[in-house]
Amino acid sequence: MTVERIMSKDPLYVKENDLMTHARQLMRDHFLRGVPVVNESLKVSGMLTDKDILKIRATKSNVTVGGYVQEVPLITPEMEILKAARLMLDASQHRVPVVSGIDRQLVGILSDVDILAAIKPTKRSPLYIEEIMMTNVVTCYPDDSIPKVWHHMLEHDYTGIPVVSHSNETVGMVTRRDIIKAGYARVGEVDGRSAKAGDAPKVEKVMSTPMYTLPPEASLQEAIDKILQYDIGRIAVASNKKLLGIVSRYELLSACLIGTGF
Repeated sequence: MTVERIMSKDPLYVKENDLMTHARQLMRDHFLRGVPVVNESLKVSGMLTDKDILKIRATKSNVTVGGYVQEVPLITPEMEILKAARLMLDASQHRVPVVSGIDRQLVGILSDVDILAAIKPTKRSPLYIEEIMMTNVVTCYPDDSIPKVWHHMLEHDYTGIPVVSHSNETVGMVTRRDIIKAGYARVGEVDGRSAKAGDAPKVEKVMSTPMYTLPPEASLQEAIDKILQYDIGRIAVASNKKLLGIVSRYELLSACLIGTGF
């Protein structure tokens, strides 16, 4: 199967000379983790990700997109999707532009969700999610401040952090999307004011509940189906309400490439 069959056409994009504040608003409005960057000739120059753009606090700025462009692998419509998946994983990208060969004109966008919806685990893939889950999981509490959690997300490039009780029982998940949607994405600020320790909003105000979980003996396909069903970036692995680990799209996609030659 080729990229052309699963890519999204007519993607949103920004130009190199667009203001970063414009790009930030576009990404916030559409809840995008990354957006293609093109020059005046619509030739793709790279990708702009939320890791850098969401650090901008000023409502007005003359900083342009051009200085923040990240290089991306060359993905074309004719490319085999498993090869495209490997290039995306190696580049640590969740979304990549699809370009028309040598002239690099933007023709689409490909995401890890698109690929996971189109492929299956192989005979050599691990059988259970406990074999691929991340066990060194950063968590937060419902009474943690949003600025504190947001700082961790940006510093470590997390898209979401599990919320647990003080006895480590699963409570919910707080994601970048939750924080942005609630209007708390300016680190250290509340409604445009400098936040003091006592009045900073708490995670419990924006977190998603309940936390979607699977037992450690769940199959990879079960995890993929859940992630696609709920449009989430990761699924928690838990037993008796105790958090054991996390499985993300990255681990699932990597596991599905085992034995494929990519």
